[in-house]
Amino acid sequence: MRAFELTGPRTGGVVEVSPPVAVPGEVVVEVDRVGLCGTDVDFFIGDMPYLESGDTTYPLRLGHEWTGLVVEVCAGVDPSWIGRRVIGDTMLGDGTCRRCRAGRQHVCENRQEVGIRGDRPGALAERLAVPASSLHLLPDGLDPVLGALVEPGGNAWRAARAALDPDSAGGRVLVLGPGTIGLLSAMFLRAAGAEVHLMARDEDSTAFARTLGFQRVWREDSLPDEPYDAVIDASFAPHLPALALDLVEPAGRLVYIGLAGRPSMIDTRTLVLKDVTAVGILSGSPGLAPAIAAYASGAVDPRPLVAATVGLDGVRDVLAGIRPAGSGPGPKIHVDPRRR
Repeated sequence: MRAFELTGPRTGGVVEVSPPVAVPGEVVVEVDRVGLCGTDVDFFIGDMPYLESGDTTYPLRLGHEWTGLVVEVCAGVDPSWIGRRVIGDTMLGDGTCRRCRAGRQHVCENRQEVGIRGDRPGALAERLAVPASSLHLLPDGLDPVLGALVEPGGNAWRAARAALDPDSAGGRVLVLGPGTIGLLSAMFLRAAGAEVHLMARDEDSTAFARTLGFQRVWREDSLPDEPYDAVIDASFAPHLPALALDLVEPAGRLVYIGLAGRPSMIDTRTLVLKDVTAVGILSGSPGLAPAIAAYASGAVDPRPLVAATVGLDGVRDVLAGIRPAGSGPGPKIHVDPRRR
């Protein structure tokens, strides 16, 4: 089968590899759609911290935002999975440690991450093998575009939930960084009744956010002096975590889901003196089911975020920052591994 493989920083392409074979506990999925994200770009340019720590090495097959059809199951797996449209959790814990036993496999020290960590190949291929225990069934009405947006949606759902005070409805929330995760977080916040503000980096991202119905979109130098009950940092800018802490109201909530390329510093004295609750979000795992439900109900429709869909032959250019011809204004590019 065809697959996209990185062999080093900025090096790699489409190769012919043997199709996966399900081992006990696994299924084989025919991949319909895969989303490319900032993590994939970090691997492409060689900046991903897992490369430095040794948690991941080249060669590497990327692809963790995926959806597809189960076409094969191994012994011990319920055969009714065959023919079902699914997505899968990226985080695969060892199943035995204290964290896994508590249902927090996404922070298991020995976890594999599909297409990211360990030796688990990703979905930039025609077929993918994953544990049946990682699967989530998709309702019939969810098309492949929505399916491949479930993984980032799970992250965004968790960020939005962490930003909202469980003891009060709505509130004013500022989202820093209107990329895929920032915009998805804004959509979930809006669906929950929050007054959503966005801080964009340029006129193009400002204009696109407004096409999605967000009218309170600002630039850093024009941010209104208003009280924000919560701030979500979904950016890659090293200075914005500190700005988020400065902007949030006392007794408010901070959510950090963006990762900068170098350390981001905050003054914990300010955190304490403002009595702020700060939360870090690593994974979409606990939010996958709620994201599927929100998409299925129509409460959140993220399809406008997808600017274009390419085949495996177009992946390298996208990772290198070259947008496909005719792309829309959205931040997300999808891959159809069957497209030639």
